[in-house]
Formats: sequence, C-alpha cells, structure tokens
Amino acid sequence: MDTQIITNPSDQELDMLACALRNGELVSIPTETVYGLGANGLDPEAMDKIYIAKGRPSDNPLILHVPNSESIKPLVTEVSNTAQLLMDTFWPGPLTITLPKSDLVPDRATGGLPRVALRCPDHELCRALLERAGVPIAAPSANISGRPSPTTAQDVYHDMKDRISYILDAGSCTIGVESTVVEVHDDKVIILRPGGITKAQLEDVVSTVEYDTALVNATTKPKAPGMKYKHYAPKADMKLVRGNESDVSKYLKGQIKNSDRLTAVLTVDEHKDMFDTASSEKSNIKVLSLGSSKNPESIAYNLFDILRKCDELGVEYIFSESFDERGIGKAIMNRLKKAAGFEIIDV
Repeated sequence: MDTQIITNPSDQELDMLACALRNGELVSIPTETVYGLGANGLDPEAMDKIYIAKGRPSDNPLILHVPNSESIKPLVTEVSNTAQLLMDTFWPGPLTITLPKSDLVPDRATGGLPRVALRCPDHELCRALLERAGVPIAAPSANISGRPSPTTAQDVYHDMKDRISYILDAGSCTIGVESTVVEVHDDKVIILRPGGITKAQLEDVVSTVEYDTALVNATTKPKAPGMKYKHYAPKADMKLVRGNESDVSKYLKGQIKNSDRLTAVLTVDEHKDMFDTASSEKSNIKVLSLGSSKNPESIAYNLFDILRKCDELGVEYIFSESFDERGIGKAIMNRLKKAAGFEIIDV
C-alpha cells in the first residue's frame, strides 16, 4: 500500500482519518510523547495489523488512547478514587493508567490481561482525531518493534512506509519518551514503566508510589507496554558506561583512542568538547550530545533522535554515558538500558 503523509489537515481530512481508523486501517497519530501507530481499539483484526506492521510480540499489551476521561466509562468496570485523582491531575498528559477492563475491550488490546491501559494525550490535534473517531485508539509507538521510537513523521515513514495507510504529521513530539504507565491499588500507585510523569510528580498527589519489580525482570509477563524485550535499540552494538565522572571520562577516552571501527560516543553538552578533542584525529569516532546535564528534559527530547542518527551514520559500536536516575532520568535510563540490552560497564 502507499503510505500518505497528511500535514495541516482540514476538517474533511480529519474526518477521513477518523473513518479510516473506525474501519480497521492503520493511521500513525502524533502525541506529545512519541508518534503512535493507531488502530481501532475495539477491533481485534485491526489490532492484529499493528502487531504485523511492527513485528511486535503478541503478548505485549497496547495502550488505548481516548479524547477525555469520560470516554473510559464503557471500557472499565471501576475507577477508584485514586485513579480518578490521577486522571483529574495529569490528564490530558503523558500518564497511562491501567484499570479493570470491561467486556467491551478485546483481549487483543490487553495481551490477555484483565486490566486495560488508558491514556488521554496532551496533544490538541490528536484529541480532535480521537473525538472524531468515536472509538478508543490502540497506539503503540509507530516503529519497527525493538527499534528507537519515532518523534517525527519522517521517522514513522522510514519504518512504516508501505505498511500503513496514513501518517498525520504534526511536527516533532515535545517530550520524546513514552508515557509513564501506572497501576492503582487502593491508595497505592505502582509505576510499571517510567516516562513523562516522574515519581516525584505522582508523590505530590498520592502518598505511596512504588516501582514495579518487573521493571528489572525481563522474564516476567508484561503488565504494560515496554516492560519486556529489548526495546528502542539502534542497529549498532551498544553499551552504557556507569561510574563517577572522572572514571567514565577516562574509559570513554580509552575507547576513542583504541577503536578502529565506526564508533559513536553519546555524551552531554558539558562533556562534548572534551571528547571532540580526544577524537580530533580519528575520523571513525562520532561524538554526539544528547542534551545538557543541567536540563535532563532535553536529553529525553533528543534521545530517540540521536539513536536513529547512529543508524543513519552506520556506526558499529555505541558507548553512552549514564545519567542520574532521579526525575525524568529514570525514564531516560530505562530506555538506554533497554536499547543496550542491559549491557552496562561499571568503571
């Protein structure tokens, strides 16, 4: 099939995309986090097309996207006071909440689990399309499964050309990493996947917030998208380097000096000049900054774009600095660890 990119859509084009979604076609939709690969979340055959297009493991659940909190009522059997508080505080926004599913939600959307993952995106054009569609839209990241997530329509086109019908182009995503996924038990919130909403932000609203143990156990059946399998990975062999700043710098300079393959060093603005100097006489070294250590949101914003750039450059090895796991750093390191297949060098 020919994949059509639609930019600055008219009302008629939005209606056309909404109709395509209702009728089982795949449409890539923009959100504030990453671009999603949308399909009718009430149609198992439409969701099967997502798995085929992405090459996605069939036990990995999907997130259903809705235009507002009222839209979830037919999809769930109950909404606790804590879950409602989270929706009132963080929706629309990069927070996904898993709730007990109703019979209306197909098992295909949940990977056979009894809870459905729901999100209302903080993206006006996306919500306008969801409103017109009139059905919840299942939308995992619009990339080949396991590859870096797409933050532009061009990224989607690179992975999904001739696999899907339409891409709705709304420019670059503003956050750059996926939503935080949580499960609510009474007054306790369990983070299943770190993302655009931090643990500290959740703790401002709910007294008890914990990370799920399955975040570090790849053999556990996934309760939410992105918990299992190698994810976000570039084509190159990638390793994270962890330790104090001096030791990490010394190790990376050693890799620069000794490497005879096309190698990328992922660093931050504050360290880039140092590594540029170390690699000045070596054409096989690419020093790429993810952003500023003083602004971790910039690192999240640039992360997938830089990983995709490594593919474009054809690098064979990637060594990346590690980052403070406080705040959005937890989501950054979650993505980097998965991209590296949890290969970490402690120095």
